[in-house]
Amino acid sequence: MFQKMFSQHQLVSAKLRHWTKSLIALGLTTSTLVALTPPRSAIAQLNSYCQITQAEASRKENLRQAAFNGDAQARSQYFTIIQEHSAALQRCRQTTWPQEQAIWVRLYPCDLQPGILEAVMDRILNLGYNQVYVEVFYSGQVLLPSADNPTVWPTVVNSQGYERRDLLAEAISKGQQRGLDVHAWVFTLNFGYTYGQRSDRASNLARNGRGQDTLAFARSGAISNPEEVFIDPYSFQAQQDFQQMLQSIARRQPRSILFDYIRYPRGSGSHSVVSRVEDLWIYGESARQALFQRAMNQKGRELIRRYLSRGYLLDADIDEVNTLFPGEGDVLWQSHIPTPDWQSQPTSIRRPQLQNELWRLSVAHAVQGVVDFLTRMGQVAQQQGIPSGAVFFPSGNRPVGSGGYDSRLQYWDRFPTWMSWHPMAYAVCGNTGCILEEIRQVLATAGPRGTQFVKPVLAGVWGQSVRNRPSLEAQMQAMQRSTPEVNSVSHFAYSWQDPEFDRTRKFCQL
Repeated sequence: MFQKMFSQHQLVSAKLRHWTKSLIALGLTTSTLVALTPPRSAIAQLNSYCQITQAEASRKENLRQAAFNGDAQARSQYFTIIQEHSAALQRCRQTTWPQEQAIWVRLYPCDLQPGILEAVMDRILNLGYNQVYVEVFYSGQVLLPSADNPTVWPTVVNSQGYERRDLLAEAISKGQQRGLDVHAWVFTLNFGYTYGQRSDRASNLARNGRGQDTLAFARSGAISNPEEVFIDPYSFQAQQDFQQMLQSIARRQPRSILFDYIRYPRGSGSHSVVSRVEDLWIYGESARQALFQRAMNQKGRELIRRYLSRGYLLDADIDEVNTLFPGEGDVLWQSHIPTPDWQSQPTSIRRPQLQNELWRLSVAHAVQGVVDFLTRMGQVAQQQGIPSGAVFFPSGNRPVGSGGYDSRLQYWDRFPTWMSWHPMAYAVCGNTGCILEEIRQVLATAGPRGTQFVKPVLAGVWGQSVRNRPSLEAQMQAMQRSTPEVNSVSHFAYSWQDPEFDRTRKFCQL
């Protein structure tokens, strides 16, 4: 249905841009223009999902094309219908569950061609969305103009003549013209392949106990996407690099900043589980030093060092640290409870106990690095006056088997509750049951206040089931019945709803 609605794609002139600038120079705004335009007799009609009818969407698209081809009357009518549709959507969302409905979208350099970004925002509104999550940092590139990009990452828009075009700022502006709140969506610990190629940043990458950094790990085929390169969250330089980017994004004043990839790589096959200390991404210099600092005496530090280097302890290690540091009592590190009778316990009994403690300490250390990085960056956004949110997989924090853990180590239950939580409820079981179960799990963990900050993410397509995944209508109806108290939902992704238009925009085949 919606593919027909959005079937026309034409490259149009830039005359409307000059016309808009002229209006601004004269002190006229879109609101003024609407006030001067005779009202239409009919009010825009929306369906039960707050979606614009096909007839209205087609009329608006025809006006947009004519406006950008230089038709002055069409320009006036186009701005009028934008305001009408915006007002109709706002009225509908105030009385329709959920009151906040968002869509995840990736923008392309071609969207800076005249009228194309306007078309994107029009179509998003047509589908009933009043929130837009724009991908701003992904795959090792950032959505900042090349003439104003102080970060270590290349810009998404690098075409000659577009050096000063600010696609993020323009998306925020054009979204606001249509009553859409535009949020910035950023990859977090996944700094991307381009970052991994920098020799001056190689020491910032996370490393495992097999001598691999995440770039080498990705190249080995251990993960499905070789473009995913993760940093050591304890690296101060990596933190500074990310913070500088956040500050640049915040200056564009998005509605919020949403942090994704708050985790370690998701390995394939046997790499999907961490069950030994060498599987953990704590062997980078920064992470190692931070782990050593969790020791509270020399005995503890030396045992941590030996455990990391070998992957296990020997009975001789216990005896040797006692000889090396005779003036200290029991070994000490964070979370270890001193044993009063440690001297009388046989080494053969103490060694497996201490080794098990060190395994749990190492896992906790890896997890804490992720949580601390997220918390610190959320505070950076807050200092700029921008709220923040965390995007995560509900299954990312589960133990696996006997003593193993999901390789992502995404312990979202420890994420700050002053952020919004965006659980990606992507489970596939042929019906909505497993999807609802993931949402209920997060709500139960969040507690009574969870409905204020839990904003589930659903994946799917309007009007059809895809790859054993129910349609968005089916998912939304099931969620409303099961968790009506949750009033903010987002959908991944716009490219799924309008694949033809997404493809033509991506490859400039407009």
